[in-house]
Amino acid sequence: MEQVSANQKSYIKLIWVLSIAIPVVVAILIFAPEKIEGAGDWVYILPHLNATFNSITTIVLLLGYYFIKQKNIKAHKSMMSIAFTLGSLFLVSYVIYHASADSTIYGDIDRNGILDEAEKNSSLMFWRGFYHGILLPHIIFAAIVVPFVLFAFYYALTDKIEKHKKIVKWTFPIWLFVSISGVVVYIMISPYYPN
Repeated sequence: MEQVSANQKSYIKLIWVLSIAIPVVVAILIFAPEKIEGAGDWVYILPHLNATFNSITTIVLLLGYYFIKQKNIKAHKSMMSIAFTLGSLFLVSYVIYHASADSTIYGDIDRNGILDEAEKNSSLMFWRGFYHGILLPHIIFAAIVVPFVLFAFYYALTDKIEKHKKIVKWTFPIWLFVSISGVVVYIMISPYYPN
């Protein structure tokens, strides 16, 4: 049986705290009735930046997978470090945006923040269902992937390679789905962002 030091227990506890706190904070910010005032119009660039982060993350994850299959551990570590950094930047940007801007509504053609009867009865409603069909699993898996990513990095950094290999079998496909679906969600919602 492997002994776990007090330091390792602290890191594991921190991973679980972050894994719970991050989705809770994001949910609170999204559903908060009041947004943080004074952020300015610059926050409306953040969804575009987030889509860029997700696009690059997708490429970097695939390169990381390629490099580990080629047994190029150094390149693999570099790609995964970039993916982790991009994910962290995405999270900060996402939190800032949702703390200071109202959520965009799919199908809100006039971009007034209300889905009126004419918009509800438009031909976009089929696509609205499709959009939510992608958005819902994206949100669920984005919350689920947090502890997987954190533990995968912890195991890699502490040289627990067998544990790392076991967890990345789940982490990689979930993270890849989240990054790809994030781009799809962005492409579908972007016509309705405020000008």
